[in-house]
Amino acid sequence: MRTTRFASEHRWIYVGAIVVLVALAVVGVIRCNSVKTSNEASKKANQLADIAVEDGYPRPDTSVIQRALGTDGGAVCDDPATALKSALWKINVSNGAAFVGQRPIIGDTASLRAEARILEVYCPDKLHKIQKKLDDLKTDNTVRQ
Repeated sequence: MRTTRFASEHRWIYVGAIVVLVALAVVGVIRCNSVKTSNEASKKANQLADIAVEDGYPRPDTSVIQRALGTDGGAVCDDPATALKSALWKINVSNGAAFVGQRPIIGDTASLRAEARILEVYCPDKLHKIQKKLDDLKTDNTVRQ
């Protein structure tokens, strides 16, 4: 009788311990996935920063790249060849004026290739969608370094 009473008195302790262990296991799995994602984002950000240096730009802050592009390229990789996105980056290759004074210019080749370099790292399967459009633009080395 004594052992049965002892087991029933401490049943809540056993149940509580099991609940705590399961909760810790769930938290551990979630943290492991976030560390894996963070490592992948860091690796891609460093790869993109290395490419920027190879292209003659100063090394960008990789933490900014990580926050902006994550592991999947963020907005850059969300269907880059749509008409709206093409229009937006063509607007960015203008003289900087607004409204009636705005006109297209001959853009810098390296600057226009920057998006293609991001696509190379983050979503290489989508690069072919925009590559032809980039190749059709008239560019030149217009920025002094």
